Amino acid sequence: MSAAFGVLAAAAPAPARGPPLGTRHRASSSPSVAFGSRPRGASSSSACRAFTPAGAKIAGVGMSVPAQFLTNDDLASLVDTNDEWIRTRTGIGKRHVISGDETLTSLAAEASAKALEMAGVNARDVDLVLLATSSPDDAFGSACTLQAAIGAEGALAFDITAACSGFVVGVINGVHFIRGGGFKNVLVVGADVLSRYVDWRDRGTCILFGDGCGAMVLTAVPDPNDCCLLGFDAHSDGEGNHNLTASCVASVSARGESKPRAEDASAASAFAGFDNIAMNGQEVFKFAVRTVPDTLGKSLKAAGMDDASEIDHLVLHQANQRIIDGAAKKLKVPAEKVVSNIEKYGNTGAGSVPIAIAEAVEEGRIKEGDVVATAGFGAGLTWASAILRW
Repeated sequence: MSAAFGVLAAAAPAPARGPPLGTRHRASSSPSVAFGSRPRGASSSSACRAFTPAGAKIAGVGMSVPAQFLTNDDLASLVDTNDEWIRTRTGIGKRHVISGDETLTSLAAEASAKALEMAGVNARDVDLVLLATSSPDDAFGSACTLQAAIGAEGALAFDITAACSGFVVGVINGVHFIRGGGFKNVLVVGADVLSRYVDWRDRGTCILFGDGCGAMVLTAVPDPNDCCLLGFDAHSDGEGNHNLTASCVASVSARGESKPRAEDASAASAFAGFDNIAMNGQEVFKFAVRTVPDTLGKSLKAAGMDDASEIDHLVLHQANQRIIDGAAKKLKVPAEKVVSNIEKYGNTGAGSVPIAIAEAVEEGRIKEGDVVATAGFGAGLTWASAILRW
């Protein structure tokens, strides 16, 4: 039994290549203003960032997961389930969970430090920190605390809330900040500690989610046409929001009144929090099976690629092995090109794609010049994909 279980139990109620590097590719929703033109009225003051268009490259990646974990056998002591049942339906064998002094910020800082070291970039030279998360340490976000934790004192930092699509959305945004000019080093982080919102009595959700973080450093290169983002596609559908939620809940006062009153020192103040994760598993599964091949097909087209035979690796959000296998089959991507680590980490939300990428890089699977197709999908509902050249 893993060390984490005691804590939770106590709390439980050589393929064909694409176009050569440097080729300009079509991009989804491309802006009408050409890169390199200065918007009318823009200041040339040194106090403003210079609008000098550039290309972007991936310079480094890193990952971090909590020290403690829960195996499927651990969960079998909490809910009516077993290892075979979980593996057959999800492909998951264990999931890491935060404990002790670990926080989302601490995980993000560790992953970011690894990515910056690989990139050879000092944190003081980071211009922008984009933190994709649905589970920040503070309701106002954790990007700024991450900025402080790594010493990126000159960087703008803000959170992106796009659930399990967040990291892919963050990379798309990060590249465009660089291409637009003025940003040379962008840190994109995908991190979630969804164990905070799991109901450990609900076997439909507690078997799925784990905690973890991945980071990527994007750096500017002089040629605007030299870009790691070959094509992308992104969408939202708020009509499907009800299928995957962790809704805000509030108790206005101890008296249950609609307007709080503090008549004396003992009067309870208003309290707000978030409910446990609730999911319509069948609908989310059908949503993912439908949208993932479609969005990847659009990104491939935007990249000027005929089909998925021109990619070297497929890295999808690690939500369910059956979704990963189904998308690969529909896109005709052979198993040896599919990156999957869901067995070890479960669904880590916005952390899943960058964790999978960082681990594949560390293992030597993803190498310089490789083309990586990636996609995220989840609550919102949101889904996004990108074709990246390493």
